[in-house]
Amino acid sequence: MATIDNAEVSTGLVKGLGLVSATTLVMGSMIGSGIFIVSADIARQVNSPGLLIMVWLIAAALTIIAALSYGELAAAMPHAGGQYVYLREAFGPLSGFLYGWTLFLVIQTGTIAAVAVAFAKFTGVFLPWIAADHYLIGAGKIGVTTQQMVAISVLILLTALNTRGIRTGAVVQNVFTFAKVASLLALVLFGIILGRNPEAMSMNFGRFWDGASFSMHAVRLVGVAMVGALFSSDAWNNVTFTAGEVRNPKHNLPLSLAMGVGVVSTLYLACNFIYLSVLPLNAIKTAPQDRVATAAAAVIFGPVAVKLMAAAIMVSAFGCLNGMILSGARVYFTMARDGLFFKRAGSLHPERHTPVFSLGIQCAWAVLLTLSGQYNDLLDYVIFAVLLFYILTIVGIFVLRRTRPGMERPYRAVGYPVLPAVYILAAGAVEILLLLYKPNYTFPGLAIVLLGVPVYYLWRRNSNPEATKLNV
Repeated sequence: MATIDNAEVSTGLVKGLGLVSATTLVMGSMIGSGIFIVSADIARQVNSPGLLIMVWLIAAALTIIAALSYGELAAAMPHAGGQYVYLREAFGPLSGFLYGWTLFLVIQTGTIAAVAVAFAKFTGVFLPWIAADHYLIGAGKIGVTTQQMVAISVLILLTALNTRGIRTGAVVQNVFTFAKVASLLALVLFGIILGRNPEAMSMNFGRFWDGASFSMHAVRLVGVAMVGALFSSDAWNNVTFTAGEVRNPKHNLPLSLAMGVGVVSTLYLACNFIYLSVLPLNAIKTAPQDRVATAAAAVIFGPVAVKLMAAAIMVSAFGCLNGMILSGARVYFTMARDGLFFKRAGSLHPERHTPVFSLGIQCAWAVLLTLSGQYNDLLDYVIFAVLLFYILTIVGIFVLRRTRPGMERPYRAVGYPVLPAVYILAAGAVEILLLLYKPNYTFPGLAIVLLGVPVYYLWRRNSNPEATKLNV
């Protein structure tokens, strides 16, 4: 049982995450199934090896800039809730609530549901009876498939593990993050040693910029295609949700963000170079079910590749799920302490110092989304909103520098004000392109966010906030 000396005084949360665990949380939350499949869709959109790499390169640069910028906020406000707290402190409680509302309703829980189903889908490679058309109960939209049951089971298992304490969750995270990073490194190293395909090398690197017109049309293609790369790199901010449980957070949070995002972004770029070294661009575009990594591994390892990659994706999905389940609950916990979520979500287990109710309600909603099958549609809808919240958070650095010049800032954003401004402008350009060319996805997402406005005022009227403004 944790002693009071190990707990954050204001919340009772245990400081059980060191630098290694915080970094694996960044990396483990980022690496899901996206890097194994997203390049196929990006290749179809840009139709050029050079533009494919450019998409991933720009996404990596933006994600690293964002992480280096968030480090300032994380070090200055190392409290549970992370990005929710930053928005609340910079723009007021409504902006924080709208972020937390969207996070709970779709962003975190929808991603959790999608990754759990991905885990179950690839489990079906080893156990064919686990399938989307194999029903345990009912049929169609009112039935439950074996695939859904496996997804729900892994959600419940990881939620239960995380109720046992932050250190248990950290151990699971460390083990599976190291395993998934090892699998990506293996893909890269064996691709370099065994997988070089002279035909693919000649077609892709000999004509690297074929299909790239370097016009406004190319800018549009890259901007819209970047959504897949950006959200394959998403969830790096989850470590900020657990800031109240990180030891020496003023040092470890900025460092874990920089190290975790840097390593994963480098791995993602390396994987895409391997894809281009092994497969002609047309083979990347037409990979069965978009499984580019599996198609590349088949060239490198032969027929056993399908099972090797299925195992790698299962490990990746399991670690990603654990990180998102662990961290997301801390946002709802902080919202509840502010009187903006179910009151019980703000309570902790008296011995384990974990937000058990918050973990439970997150699990319940993710299970419902899994059963509904609507999580992918919802995630498509909130892509615009997720990027908007990133932009607003980085704008918050400028706001807080002006409104709270005396705030202690153990770490200051690298390249301020130029690099944060570059992120705001570049991400803002992507948002404009999404508004223009994917309105069916952007406006429903805005509607989901705006639905939170009346909910916020209703909650404020019926609650009695307890905690909140930071002493900074």
